[in-house]
Amino acid sequence: MLVVLLFFFGKTVEPKKQSSKQTTTAQKSFDIQQFISSAKAQLTPNQAVYVSKLENGISRGDVQDQQVKAYVTLSNFWKDSIKRFEPYAFYASQASELENSENSLTFAARIFLDNLRTETDDAKLNWETSKAIELFEKALAKNPENDDLKIGLGSAYIFGKGKSGNPAETMKGISSLLSVVRKDSNNMRAQLVLGIGGYVSGQYDKSIERFKKVVTAQPNNLEAIAFLADAYAAKGDKAEAIKWYNTSKRLVNDPHYTKEVDDRLKLLQ
Repeated sequence: MLVVLLFFFGKTVEPKKQSSKQTTTAQKSFDIQQFISSAKAQLTPNQAVYVSKLENGISRGDVQDQQVKAYVTLSNFWKDSIKRFEPYAFYASQASELENSENSLTFAARIFLDNLRTETDDAKLNWETSKAIELFEKALAKNPENDDLKIGLGSAYIFGKGKSGNPAETMKGISSLLSVVRKDSNNMRAQLVLGIGGYVSGQYDKSIERFKKVVTAQPNNLEAIAFLADAYAAKGDKAEAIKWYNTSKRLVNDPHYTKEVDDRLKLLQ
């Protein structure tokens, strides 16, 4: 949580200033197959043979369960032995789409979603966002009334292409999340992400309303408090921003986080 909060303090910028970045992001693409080929070239000879056998097993496999198992094994290899996110997530998604169950699709979608918030490469962000959205949509096709999936889908839009400054993508995410809170206004996960969507789209009053609702229900929700402070700062309400920044410092009680917040406070003052 501390890493996530520091990321947003350091990286979030006002959406009104993102038009040039939006154009740049749209022009960049990420080729996962090319990336995997480059990563394989860095493996040891034994690792390369191991990966090759697994890949050949997929191409020759006649039984779906065997193919799924090979994809899962490849995914775990890249995650645990090599620690490379991209092939890990890719093979996990391949396994989930082949298995084609709600649970497997949701699992793979969340792998991509969890990485979106700290992804700094625009091309990879586009790829990860597209995969997360694709997988959440496939899972929703199997269970259209699942609110957790709707929150996941909305989050993918907001934390993905919406974060890059694309207001249309942000609004798609907000639309998915609104379908949840209209049924249950006390769904704090949805309210929080709606607040973030309002923040990145420059709707500070609306975002503040959402964040305050979350903080009232969950007084120790650090993410809501940090974004509430940012929203007040962006709106120009320095007193409230300082109040909530200081609240976050007391809750986190970490010197690195305190320094990050103090730097932000100096800019306000």
